[in-house]
Amino acid sequence: MAHIRGDKSDANCHDATQTQRERDDYTNLILLCPTHHTLIDRKENEARFSVDVLNTMKSEHESAVLARMGGARDLDRKNVFHQIFGLMMESYESWIRYGPQSERAMNHPHDPSAYAVWLSERLATIVPNNRAIAGVIRSRRDVFRAEELKDVAKFFIHVRSYEMWVADEIEYAAVTRFPAEFDAMIRNGVDGGI
Repeated sequence: MAHIRGDKSDANCHDATQTQRERDDYTNLILLCPTHHTLIDRKENEARFSVDVLNTMKSEHESAVLARMGGARDLDRKNVFHQIFGLMMESYESWIRYGPQSERAMNHPHDPSAYAVWLSERLATIVPNNRAIAGVIRSRRDVFRAEELKDVAKFFIHVRSYEMWVADEIEYAAVTRFPAEFDAMIRNGVDGGI
């Protein structure tokens, strides 16, 4: 067992801001054979075996072990849900800050600059994020359970209607709202309910 960020002050990748508890935490530990432990600890190899490189090595090895043990699907599922959740939260933050129900919009309902910012956010953040989420789902549909596909379908309907509204093809009232069931499924998956 080795420290990714070195334990001693003169060790490779040592981080003086870490507490001893953080140094000894699982996230800062890696299993190495004696040969690689020695190789990685050499000062001349510090740049070659950076923190990022060691974390990648650890992650790839854990994924390979999980795959052999049959746990890769759950790991993939969790990663997919985290990716989707990040995009959802970015869009949600835009909607909260600039959308029609935002404090700014409510306090200045006739301010053209407030509407311009909201229009920009829809085009620059929400539509691309919806497309990215749809792309993740299409490429990793295998991680969704059969009973979840109905909520996935609701999300796709929302995405299509939202884009039609943004393109001025339909009225806002015709937009299918972001499905609460999809939101709950993703949040549950991210929070450990995988």
